[in-house]
Amino acid sequence: MAENDAMPTLPKKCGPYISSVTSHGMNLVIRGIVLFFIGVFLALVLNLLQIQRNVTLFPPDVITSIFSSAWWVPPCCGTASAVIGLLYPCMDRHLGEPHKFKREWSSVMRCVAVFVGINHASAKVDFANNIQLSLTLAALSIGLWWTFDRSRSGFGLGVGIAFLATLVSQLLVYNGVYQYTSPDFLYVRSWLPCIFFAGGITMGNIGRQLAMYECKVIAEKSHED
Repeated sequence: MAENDAMPTLPKKCGPYISSVTSHGMNLVIRGIVLFFIGVFLALVLNLLQIQRNVTLFPPDVITSIFSSAWWVPPCCGTASAVIGLLYPCMDRHLGEPHKFKREWSSVMRCVAVFVGINHASAKVDFANNIQLSLTLAALSIGLWWTFDRSRSGFGLGVGIAFLATLVSQLLVYNGVYQYTSPDFLYVRSWLPCIFFAGGITMGNIGRQLAMYECKVIAEKSHED
């Protein structure tokens, strides 16, 4: 009788493991899709602000969407957002430093609002010169990191994202894909790295929050099983 009672417990032990692996893979895909569409939405809104102030100019033949944005901008931003949002929690696990600072959706929404405000300031607020604007946006971007992140990995990834994104923008402008009015940092504006840094921190926070929600769901399922 003891042996018969022990036999049925094997599938129960294997079941949660297989379920958790499948759930993790599916949640990874879902997180990527959610991050992609968030990036697309933010790209449309923020690029509209830039175009309205004539900060960025696209050739007439590529202006095809209802938001007067080049068709390739939202998909590229969505893809970058998905990569960044998945990379941040992955880096946290790799470094063994789980990010626990202000881990709630209300904080994430405030971070998004501040990021939109920084981008809005770059397009709407008039400064005496580009240096003053760049220093102001740099201070605001670092303030966003300090307020909503404060992790070394977040700061490092933000700087790396800003560098790579600025380099790609330089190459795109150099090849005539689009242009900036009054460029003062080679082919782009000097405040552009600040926007990329703040955007990286924002998408990283969203990605971390989605990853933490996945962990909670899997933990609850394991507890129930």
